[in-house]
Amino acid sequence: MNKKLITTGALFGMIAIILGAFGAHALKKVMPAEQLVTFETGVRYQMYHALFLIFISMISEISEKTKKTIYYLILSGVLLFSGSIYLLAANSLTSFDFKAIGFVTPIGGLLLILAWAVLFFNFIKKRQQN
Repeated sequence: MNKKLITTGALFGMIAIILGAFGAHALKKVMPAEQLVTFETGVRYQMYHALFLIFISMISEISEKTKKTIYYLILSGVLLFSGSIYLLAANSLTSFDFKAIGFVTPIGGLLLILAWAVLFFNFIKKRQQN
């Protein structure tokens, strides 16, 4: 599981850097400032959670089951949250109206929150056992 956490974290981090650079250089010329800020929010949250995955891989006190739960919450959360933000921010650049998928953004955000909650309650539970 640790290898999967690190690999996915590294991939998410790499993609966040690429998208951040793309936003700062290419999209800056064609996207209104407000939409660019939205796009950057997606990049920032993706990077936070890339680092979170790598961090989780290094904590030996977390069970494999808990790591797996956190992994899938983060994976789904980043895809729904950041992914939908990227599409919504780029809405004016395409003929497709991505506003129809806007409802998945808060679902993705909730999944990211739940991943952090799993980590928090895992340590609260372990603390009470000691």
